[in-house]
Amino acid sequence: MAKYHLSLIDLQHVAVRLAEQMKGKLERDFADRCRAWVEKEVLPLVVPGARPQIEKHRAEGHVLAILSTSPTYVTRPLAEALGIDEVVSTQFEVEDGQFTGRLVGPACVGKGKVHWAEALGARREVDLAQSWFYTDSYTDLPMLERVGNRVVVNPDPRLRRTAKRRGWPVENWQLGTTPPPKEVRA
Repeated sequence: MAKYHLSLIDLQHVAVRLAEQMKGKLERDFADRCRAWVEKEVLPLVVPGARPQIEKHRAEGHVLAILSTSPTYVTRPLAEALGIDEVVSTQFEVEDGQFTGRLVGPACVGKGKVHWAEALGARREVDLAQSWFYTDSYTDLPMLERVGNRVVVNPDPRLRRTAKRRGWPVENWQLGTTPPPKEVRA
């Protein structure tokens, strides 16, 4: 986790290895397990600042999309809960209901994320130079450089330094949460 937080992991390689490990497993079983995990563990972690931004962009008529390195099986339930129609994420190839052990195209990370975002832009007639992109990860630097409106949210250390150096806005969407109670010793 420390290497991930510091953006020191080759996530394309990790995605390829994960796809290989999934070979022969049933897609439906994996999808069901992911959905249950997202509902129980991930949705409660959506930071308070996210929902107002989503609603602001929805009111402005923007195409809303989640671009995520996580597999579609994790990203889709999150998007559904937030009312976001478009999901751009790492995709595992499936044949006859089973994983083949391969990815569909590049993983949705780094330049691969730009690849998939450009495909979405072409399909939905969205100009990425006029689009907004929010992220917390240095691995999204290529995407931040591709869009016209970039916002760094609760960033990892490398992204915080890069954003400061480039003059990009940095926001804290954790505000409004109640801090955990402090331990009191008698």
